[in-house]
Order: sequence, then C-alpha cells, then structure tokens
Amino acid sequence: MNQSIIKYVLGKVLAIIGILMIIPVITGIIYREDEVFAYIIVGAISYLLGHFSTRKKPKNTMFYLKEGCVVTSLSWILISVVGAIPFMLTGEIPNFVDAWFETASGFTTTGASILTDVEAMSHTSLMWRSFTHWIGGMGVLVFLLAVIPMSGGSNINLMRAESPGPSVGKLVPKIRSSAAILYKIYFGMTVVQLVLLIIARMPVFDAFCITFGSAGTGGFGVRNDSCGSYTALQQWITGIFCVLFGVNFNFYYYILARDPKKSMKMEEVKAYFCIIGASVVIIFFNIMGMFNNAADAFRAAFFQVGSIITTTGYSTVDFNVWPTLSKAILVLLMFIGACAGSTGGGFKVSRVIIASKTVLKEANSYIHPKSVKKIKMDGEVIEHDVIRSVNVYMITYMAIFIISVILVSIEGKDLVTSFTSVAATYNNIGPGLAKVGPAANYDCLSYFSKIVLTLDMIAGRLELFPLLILFHPAVLRDAFFKKKCSQKTVS
Repeated sequence: MNQSIIKYVLGKVLAIIGILMIIPVITGIIYREDEVFAYIIVGAISYLLGHFSTRKKPKNTMFYLKEGCVVTSLSWILISVVGAIPFMLTGEIPNFVDAWFETASGFTTTGASILTDVEAMSHTSLMWRSFTHWIGGMGVLVFLLAVIPMSGGSNINLMRAESPGPSVGKLVPKIRSSAAILYKIYFGMTVVQLVLLIIARMPVFDAFCITFGSAGTGGFGVRNDSCGSYTALQQWITGIFCVLFGVNFNFYYYILARDPKKSMKMEEVKAYFCIIGASVVIIFFNIMGMFNNAADAFRAAFFQVGSIITTTGYSTVDFNVWPTLSKAILVLLMFIGACAGSTGGGFKVSRVIIASKTVLKEANSYIHPKSVKKIKMDGEVIEHDVIRSVNVYMITYMAIFIISVILVSIEGKDLVTSFTSVAATYNNIGPGLAKVGPAANYDCLSYFSKIVLTLDMIAGRLELFPLLILFHPAVLRDAFFKKKCSQKTVS
C-alpha cells in the first residue's frame, strides 16, 4: 500500500479544512463574537499542519481502490475530529463525544443533533455547523480533485470511494474535469436557492444556513423548530430544493449538455419522483384531518416526504404525532434514500431498482427455467459485477444495521427510539421517532450509543466498504508493519 500518497492526501485535506474555516471566521467578525478566535486558531493550525506536510510531493503518486478507500475513511474521520475542536474550545459543546457526534453529523449530512437549544449557539458556530453540510454534501475529496491537480494513479478511485451509489463513472474523459463539473452544478444550484430564499424575505443568515443544509441534504436548522416558523413560501422553496439536490447530478449534466435523450432514459430519476409523488398523496389524505386546510396538509406532506427521502431531515411539523401509516411510509423512505450520484444518503433508488429487477428475474426463472434474460437499466445491460455488488451491499447493510440496533438497545431505550435512531443516522437523515423525533434530539442517549451512531453516520455516508476496508487485516498489516504490497486494483 502506498502510504506516502495517503499521508499526502490527508495533508491536503487538513489544509483545505483550515481554509474552509474562513467562512465561520467571517461570520464571527460580522457578528463580533468571541467564539471567532477558536475558529481562527483551529483553522490556522489545521492549514499550517497540512501545508507543511505536503510541501514535498511523494515520488510514488500511484494509488488504487484500496488506497482510495483507506484515504477516504481516514479523511472523514480526520475532518470530523478537527471540525469538532472549535465547538469544544468555545465551550458550546464541551464534551468530545458530543462534539464529535455533532460534527460527524454535519459532515456526513445527517443532521442529527445533541443540542437542546440551537438558538443559544453563536452565529459563528451555527454557520460552521451548517457549512459542514455543504462541504460534506459533494465530498471533500471530490472538492480536492476539482481544485488541486493530482497526477499519477487512477484518480477515479478516490471518487468511487467517496461518491454515493452502486457505480461511479466519468462525465468527461478527465476525472478532474468531472469533479469540477459536479461542483459547478452544486455551486450553481446553491446560489439559486440562496437568492430565492432571500427574495422570499428569509433572514440572510438563516438563508445561508438553510441553503447549506438543503444543498448537502443535511438538515441542521438554526431555530429550535427547524423550519416550522418559516413562511409557507420559504418552506416550499426549501422543500423543492431538497428534492432537487436528491436527484442524480448526471441528470443535470445531460440537460446542460443538451442531451435530453440520456436524461429521459434515467430510470432512477423517474422512479425517484414516482416514489415521492405516491408517498405525498398517501400521507396527504392520511393527515388531512390534522390541519386547518388542505393546502397546509399538502405542504407538510410534501416537505416531510422530500426532506426524509433525500435524507435532509428538516421538519416543519412534529411528524412523530402523525398516524401510523404516515410514519411507516416515512421510515420506509429513510431506507430508500435519494438517487445515486446525489448529495443524499440511504440505500439509493438505483439499488432498489436493481434489487427489484433481480428478484423479478429470479421469480421468472422458476416459471421459465431455460429462459435467459438480462437485467437492464436505462436501456443498457447491467453487468454481473454491479448486480453482485448490490447484493453484497444489501447483506452488509442489513448486518451492520442489525448489529447497531442491538448495541444501541443495550442502554434500554424503547424499540422505536433504538430502531429509528440507527435508521436515521445510518441513512444520514437526522430525526427519527419517539425520543429522537423531530421535536427532540439525541442528547438523551448514552455516550456509548452516540459513538456507535457516529460510526454509523460515517459508514452510511461512505457506503460501508471504505470504512470496513480500513479495518481489514491486510490493510492493518500494511499500515503497522509497513510491508510492501503489490499494486493491484481491489474490486
């Protein structure tokens, strides 16, 4: 394993995090808050450590999927630890486990919080808290590829290790150009939402924070009621953009590239909107009697469906008091998640489609044993390796989920709390039900449960395997005993 390139990339990540802390520093200066000094200190130290550790570029710049997975996992652990330090220095979240939970929740775009009074936080920390969503939404390593030339090796292995979905490809021949295109789309949509919210008369500070949360499909609010106190227009804008950021970004690229045929062929996007539409209609009729008029009920249904399926986690109402049918649909949407290649989390719609077609193919083989039928998606045959990876992912996904529920259940909370706390963090959503519902938070859980859920957030954001590979015996042997390993692509 090429340890030199791993250390080099980690140094670059550290420097980038230091630079990005300029955003909360500017906020602190504007609002004249003492908390700004914590971010200046941590940002400066982070940048300097990263800068000096990367002054000398390693001779061997080759890295493969194994290195990609290792550096991705270590990067996300590193940024969540470094990002937690300012919260501790300001005294707003003095405990490390709580600060790490909050920061990991931000970077992984989960939105689960241990804070009981968000409005008591400084503007500086609230901005950093929300900005971590925007950083983590597209991925810090994708950002690294977009802005810093990384010669040598196969750079797509970094993107594959960090980007969500069953498969990752290039939009254009050069992977750096692909990363840049993704970030241009991401930045452009962010600006559009921000402008619309400001036009809708949302306070500028709130507009920035809510936009960062929507873009990264994170869900950290700056008010104790999340988005409940905003106007109907502001809620509609936020809800719509949550849904838009949950769409596969390839769809937007094809539209911008004036290739409507490819965009119209994307089954995942069609299925995504169909699932949203069906869920909104069912929940609307189920909760209509709980609202003064149909318009409010429809807006609440759309907002919560869009927020949950995209794993954003904002809320306008306490859906914990909704009828069982509506809550059951929302829990189901937690697992389905958004599209592959979006900023959303969850199992991903593409995997649901592939798994469903695989089951249907297997059922047909019982009726027609001699028939040979290929599984297709977007008009193209799905390779066996992709189908195999989806099946393996599903098994691993369920295994980790079950283990996590058992571990969290040790402290004795009710089953709904234990189950949905894992579902909401593992799928990077945020609010669950019962004691971790939208009107509550995760402060009621033990430190042990918070550590389990923090690891679940990181594992869910990285699609399990990069984090699992980090603890693989072969990787640990290479790391601690520094044995030379053959440069082979890990599939």
